[in-house]
Amino acid sequence: MKPLVMAVMLALAVSTVSFAQADPAKDAVKPEEPARALRMREAAEGEITIPRGTRIPLSLINSVSTKHALPGDRIYLESVYPVAIDGRILIPPGTYVSGSVTRTKRPGRVKGKGEMFLRFEQMILPNGTIRDFTGRIGQLDGRSPEGLEREEGKISSEGSKGEDAGKVAQTTATGASIGVIAGAAANNAGMGLGLGAAAGAAAGLAGVFLTRGPDVLLERGTQLDMVLDRDLFFSDAEVNFENPVTGRPVDVGNGPDPNRNRNNSGAGNGRFPL
Repeated sequence: MKPLVMAVMLALAVSTVSFAQADPAKDAVKPEEPARALRMREAAEGEITIPRGTRIPLSLINSVSTKHALPGDRIYLESVYPVAIDGRILIPPGTYVSGSVTRTKRPGRVKGKGEMFLRFEQMILPNGTIRDFTGRIGQLDGRSPEGLEREEGKISSEGSKGEDAGKVAQTTATGASIGVIAGAAANNAGMGLGLGAAAGAAAGLAGVFLTRGPDVLLERGTQLDMVLDRDLFFSDAEVNFENPVTGRPVDVGNGPDPNRNRNNSGAGNGRFPL
């Protein structure tokens, strides 16, 4: 029995030493890490991070409108002001950003506003570095007549109630004037005034029911702030801009006309149909 007991004790000692030397964290085979987790680990080891919530000022290169746009249509923009982190410029002017329209709704003929939702998806730095990301609109050009609900990221067109009332008033006045002339010729100016005003009001209402309100229109040159929804990670070499490879900045134009709907809405609508 003595040799058997010694053999058992020797086996226990060997297994204890082996267990103490093993490092499960080092010996375990790690599964393939997702790209985001890998970038986060690399960033923790010294790479450069642009944190979520960072605002990047952009200008539209192409125009987009609820009149023509469909979900999936592309939008193209260019940064117009440098973004710096810890005293170093990481996103310089001339950085290209692309995105897409995710949802649109045209304005109604009687009520309702046009609506548009955008998503930002990729940027190309001036040195050729490409990075996919997710971003949303955080602020809209102050010159634009459109409205923005920041929580939802919804861009809405102007309402048309005041414009519709103006159309009815204008056609009513025009009809009344014509009615007075016609009534005077028939020696009954009062009746002519009433009939003309009623006809004018009816024509104005018909015009309101047959025309839509203003569409959402983001014109070429419209400026907006994009907000990052996730951290962006770069290596030091990826944000080195000593040898840029992209072309010269694009001329994006003068931006939106804040009075465009008022300028265009009255054309041809003030006539009384004879």
